[in-house]
Amino acid sequence: MSPMLQVAGVAVSPDHYIGGQRVASSTTFEIFCPIDQRVLGSISEGQPEHVEAAISAAQQAFPAWSALTAAQRKPYLDRFAQEIGQRADALCLLESNDAGVLLSRMRHGVVPRAMLNISWFAEHALDLQNRPIETEQARHIVRHDPAGVVVVITPWNAPLMLSTWKLGPALAAGNTCILKPPEWAPLTCSLLADAAHAAGLPPGVFNVVQGTGAQTGAKLVSDPRIARVSFTGSVPTAKWIAQAAGANLVPCSLELGGKSPFIVLEDADIDSAAATGALMYRNAGQVCLAGTRFLVHDKVADAFVSAMRGYVEKLTVGDPRDEATEVGPVIHPKQVERVLGFVERAVAGGARLLWGGAAHPFGAQYIQPTMLTNLKQSDEIVQNEVFGPVLTLQTFGSDDEAIALANGTDYGLGGVCYGETAHATAVAERVRTGFIWVNSFGIRDLAAPFGGIKRSGIGREGGDWSFEFFCDVKDVVVPKKPFKASFSHR
Repeated sequence: MSPMLQVAGVAVSPDHYIGGQRVASSTTFEIFCPIDQRVLGSISEGQPEHVEAAISAAQQAFPAWSALTAAQRKPYLDRFAQEIGQRADALCLLESNDAGVLLSRMRHGVVPRAMLNISWFAEHALDLQNRPIETEQARHIVRHDPAGVVVVITPWNAPLMLSTWKLGPALAAGNTCILKPPEWAPLTCSLLADAAHAAGLPPGVFNVVQGTGAQTGAKLVSDPRIARVSFTGSVPTAKWIAQAAGANLVPCSLELGGKSPFIVLEDADIDSAAATGALMYRNAGQVCLAGTRFLVHDKVADAFVSAMRGYVEKLTVGDPRDEATEVGPVIHPKQVERVLGFVERAVAGGARLLWGGAAHPFGAQYIQPTMLTNLKQSDEIVQNEVFGPVLTLQTFGSDDEAIALANGTDYGLGGVCYGETAHATAVAERVRTGFIWVNSFGIRDLAAPFGGIKRSGIGREGGDWSFEFFCDVKDVVVPKKPFKASFSHR
């Protein structure tokens, strides 16, 4: 077992968690703090033998864990949620230092949600086997049987929240799980293993194998013993995962990128829309569901730009550990280069900067909140996900034009529509997307479906939709009258 890392006063293991024990690797990779680029430590890198050990441990644990009823699994998961809460301060400090996430957002949003992700699905699983379908001929007992060993792969922008969002229903349904954390931000996932261990989850029910997607992730998703793969991340990686899993006919849930529209209609409350628009810069724009393409009615465009500029100028860019900070760092130097490259190419192609457009003086991994206009629908920055604090603005003259622009990309994850409620709702219903907020942003309920269409993904997470994916659904048909076999075709 490797020595513990010390990050912001928090002791965290750099090793894998397999079969209820910490397991070190002879090969490691370094992780860096996006706040100031300091090295946080070396992390054990998963090799084929670690993948094999994790799959074997999960397989061995599956019969006993899956044989429990949802009511019997619930106390384990409730304790898991409680142990996450016991580590709230440590989780907040780790993810803020590891991924650059705002410490205030971790305290007030992410950690409470992570706890809820576990406890809510544990409760919801109690209803899975109690939904018979009655017909004149028969009673259909619809069973949700656990699928087997599940691989969960989460991204660097929200590792704790997204890991628990997948683990909650997967574990509650009776599956055993292997979590592959993001290589740029693995620390909260490691502490999550400590929480599971302290909660008494049986060895092998929950495992963590760290490493790169190209090596560790690839080995996991291509193994024929895996029953489900749940992935959140980029489109190119998702295509590879789908091919690898498809070779074994393994179902995949793929929650991918977004290029969501933020529509401001002529009858919108301009100040409210502008205030909400400024929220798109939170987490330095590294939020898949953010509305990044502003589509504004040409009659209110000047007023909207003026109002939103006022809110953006008040944003505090800085150290995410400071409670006053509203925009933190971009995760990695490679991502900084990528984001600024989009801006530079757009400007070279004729785009006009309304504000921002360059590195921020606070530090090397900070980018000014940016808005570009004078764009064509075919422009790269309109069509492709930037995943940084960079937004675009286009104008329209009619609802039909707004909807055509909104639907004019290969993505379809989220969206925002501001206007008189009935009008905005009618427009929102015509936008091709997985979900869209009317005169609001970020309202989420675990019972509701989440996911995208087109290149934004396959499948839905949340409520029954999560269980449908993580289970083998079976219909046990019990006839109401004695059944008499007959070969008659009359």
